[in-house]
Amino acid sequence: MFRSLRVRNYRMFAAGGTVSNIGTWLQRTAQDWLVLDLTAGPGNAHGSAAALGTATALQFLPMLLFGMFGGVLADRYPKRPILIGAQTLMAGLALTIGILTMTGTAQVWHVYVMAFLLGMISCVEVPTRQAFVVEMVGRADLPNAIALNSSIFNLARVVGPALAGVLIYVLGGTGPIFLINALTFGGVISSLIFMRKAELNVAEPVPRAKGQLREGLRYVLQHEELLMPVLLIAFVSMFSQSFSMSIALMAREVFGAGASSFGLASSMFAVGALGGALLAARRARLSRKVLFAGAIGFGLFQIATGVAPFYPAYLLLLIPTGIALITINTVANASVQLATSPEMRGRVMGIYMLVFTGGAPVGAPLIGWLSELGGPRTGVILSGVLVLVGTGLAVLMTRLISSRVGRPALAVA
Repeated sequence: MFRSLRVRNYRMFAAGGTVSNIGTWLQRTAQDWLVLDLTAGPGNAHGSAAALGTATALQFLPMLLFGMFGGVLADRYPKRPILIGAQTLMAGLALTIGILTMTGTAQVWHVYVMAFLLGMISCVEVPTRQAFVVEMVGRADLPNAIALNSSIFNLARVVGPALAGVLIYVLGGTGPIFLINALTFGGVISSLIFMRKAELNVAEPVPRAKGQLREGLRYVLQHEELLMPVLLIAFVSMFSQSFSMSIALMAREVFGAGASSFGLASSMFAVGALGGALLAARRARLSRKVLFAGAIGFGLFQIATGVAPFYPAYLLLLIPTGIALITINTVANASVQLATSPEMRGRVMGIYMLVFTGGAPVGAPLIGWLSELGGPRTGVILSGVLVLVGTGLAVLMTRLISSRVGRPALAVA
């Protein structure tokens, strides 16, 4: 389960990433709570679901617009310096919004700007980080390293929101949370700086040339083993990326939970995601059936959480929902990377991360709008239904595209 940790560089990266990811989840929870606080008023005591959806959408919109260009840069330039620069810029943004909040001058548009700038940096940072994993551990341990990355991410997702809820209460607001997150970036930055460069399996940078973006798109379209998980992730992530927003709305509006209880709900979802990631780390073989089972399970469990009658039942249902979601993400990510040649990995991961995060500008405002019209339960239930519909569409579109480019029809195996 933990075999990738034998590699010193990855071990350092994982340790630094654990600290940084906890800080990221502290900030994500604080950001949601800050938006709700800033938009609460006499006519809307709980805050604006639409504003929360807008902030989420703005954070992912740059990936939709520029994500593939970030993948091109990841193929052209050394990945480690790119990651150091990106992490430093993210720390600066956290420090800025923290100071604004602490001084009482933060406004909703400040959060919108910060979310958009974070998204712009992520356009380059995310595909670069995804492609950098294989340079640390090699192809043999790549699926395990991806699963462990998911475990670290979701361990932070367990600890971060719960800790954020407590700290918001103890420290009297969200401002200190952003400052704490700025400090946690030091963990991953230092791990990148002190890596042993001689032990990295560095891919040769691809020379600058015309048509590299189109080449990446053609490469995905011509390989069904890439096209299927990319399309499935495109449909599922459109509504999974807004699920943390749905948790905030369900906890605050349906069950009347405070900041600490909201953090507990996020952590319960992350407990399931952590369990799913650890199960994936033990899996020796990647199966398309597991990918489809995760997608269908996520849709069904979303619907179940939407109809949960009591808060304890809602909390329990968040666990299998998290297991299902992380199963999709881990299996799809590893499948795509293993099926991609080294010189194309940055561009392919740019496309993958574009569809992984790029659907949020559509899904998050839609779910926020539906939640305002029919209540949070309606938004969550319809989100689950749309995930199931999207899974079927991914299969149909893969078969259609494969037949047009002369590839064999998809077989679920």
